[in-house]
Amino acid sequence: MSRKILIGLAAGAFALAGCKKADTPAPATAPDAATAAVPASTHSFAPAIDAGDFKDLVQTLASDEFEGRAPGSAGEERTIEYIRAQMQRIGLQPGNGDSYFQDVPMVETTADPATTLNLTIDGAPVALAFGTDMVVGTRTGQAQVSVKDSPVVFVGYGVDAPERQWNDYGDQDWTGKTVVILVNDPGFHADDDKLFDGKKMTYYGRWTYKFEEAARKGAAAALIVHDDAGASYGWDVVKNSWSGAQYDLPASDDPEPRLPVQGWLTAEAARKLFAGAGIELEDAYKMANKAGFKAVPLDATLSVDLASTTASKTSRNVIGVLPGKARADEAVLYMAHWDHLGKHEGEEGDAIYNGAVDNATGVAGILEIAEAFAHQEQPPERSVVFVAVTLEESGLLGSKYYVAHPTFPLDKIAGVVNLDAMSVGGRSRDMVVTGFGNSELEDMLKVHADQQDRVLTEEGNTAAGYYFRSDHFNFAKAGVPALYAKGGNDLREGGLDAGKAANAEYAKRYHQPSDEIHDGWRYDGIVEDLQALYGVGQDLAGGDRWPNWYEGNAFKAARDEAMAGKQAASK
Repeated sequence: MSRKILIGLAAGAFALAGCKKADTPAPATAPDAATAAVPASTHSFAPAIDAGDFKDLVQTLASDEFEGRAPGSAGEERTIEYIRAQMQRIGLQPGNGDSYFQDVPMVETTADPATTLNLTIDGAPVALAFGTDMVVGTRTGQAQVSVKDSPVVFVGYGVDAPERQWNDYGDQDWTGKTVVILVNDPGFHADDDKLFDGKKMTYYGRWTYKFEEAARKGAAAALIVHDDAGASYGWDVVKNSWSGAQYDLPASDDPEPRLPVQGWLTAEAARKLFAGAGIELEDAYKMANKAGFKAVPLDATLSVDLASTTASKTSRNVIGVLPGKARADEAVLYMAHWDHLGKHEGEEGDAIYNGAVDNATGVAGILEIAEAFAHQEQPPERSVVFVAVTLEESGLLGSKYYVAHPTFPLDKIAGVVNLDAMSVGGRSRDMVVTGFGNSELEDMLKVHADQQDRVLTEEGNTAAGYYFRSDHFNFAKAGVPALYAKGGNDLREGGLDAGKAANAEYAKRYHQPSDEIHDGWRYDGIVEDLQALYGVGQDLAGGDRWPNWYEGNAFKAARDEAMAGKQAASK
């Protein structure tokens, strides 16, 4: 996932007993040129959710042969063909007409790592180096972008929220200016529960929103000041995520305004910038947390010549469907992103970002759930759709494209279940619902959690804004109820202390080459999680419920409008 909840790792391994293995090996496809690159497998799959099957799927997807599953790479070809082959083996039908693939047009942009940001601070030149002091890129699709002598202005948290009577931009003309922005929400660093949502991030705190808003204001460049707590990850995560090829939808598929230059500053680089205006960085945080904050010129200008290599490419979502026997035009949708950070050429040591937890586990999870659906005694009433989306790491772009070009009308999708970075720490007494308290899908999940003697809880770090950082959010914005849940932090072996230690262990591996399968993974908890999420889909696919968002939820209006239209059409 883009920026995940830290996932547990603990000692031991588990193999689910009592599952009769099917005799069919995977993948069962014709050996054409595309599939020839897919590693062979002698594994036999069970007709039910099975720990050994899950492990085999993850081992393949996270292997070095898949080269970190970067969109547009040879690793993509191996990945999508493997997922397609598994869908065929399971018995899923092509989910996009007669194809398992949905083309997602993209622009690939790779910034020159020799790029420098040239600042003039209080009359003195300061050069900031790529990766060490800052990272920058462009969403314009242009090979050369220049910003010259742009006035630098501090705009607090970069928020324009009329419903909260908060506007960091005021009524200035921002054309040609560079805005410097703090990460997270007003209130976060002040530890004020009454300011915005306190420590719980709103969408205004998400870095993607900040760039979107700066573009809408007409700025020439926007730079976010990094801090570990506010971002919920260290500078290495930012550097690794912004190095190498970056992807975007073409402007024709995403007509929102785009910044010529956008990126991040280290705290130390920001400290130098603010010092030129006689402001300590710590004081800047205090200023920005006060109602009525007004933008502050920083007595600095910015110039940058950003050279990039660009290419128009196509990535692909992979879609399989199990048609419903009674209401095939209605659907339940399971989703996981297949992409990760790829192979970083030129890095010393291991340069393959395998993405085992993030998100080979999620892809393996939806395939295991598909297997269970395909072998049900009674086929589902509604169709069940399984979508492995691309470009999540680039800003949830594959799911964004799918929502804009759905294979089922959005008002025909009863609910979405997203799997992303599953917990590998072992069985837990709780199940974490990211964005807890949002939709009636949680009521359905609770039934299955109760059967497992588990409770539903919210994510441990609501300041990180995980609800806005995975693919379900695109469906939520369109009004479709979407559930994102996984194993919890209160482990049955070791309790909360073990869960905390497991989270800390994975934090070291997140968005690093070391996100690989380790001997310490526990599969018993994964099986329980998959069974609970399968149960939600069974209930939805076997019945006629149309879950909605809870009262007061921002997404409910869009769902109500869609359902009203559907009900009117049925009269």
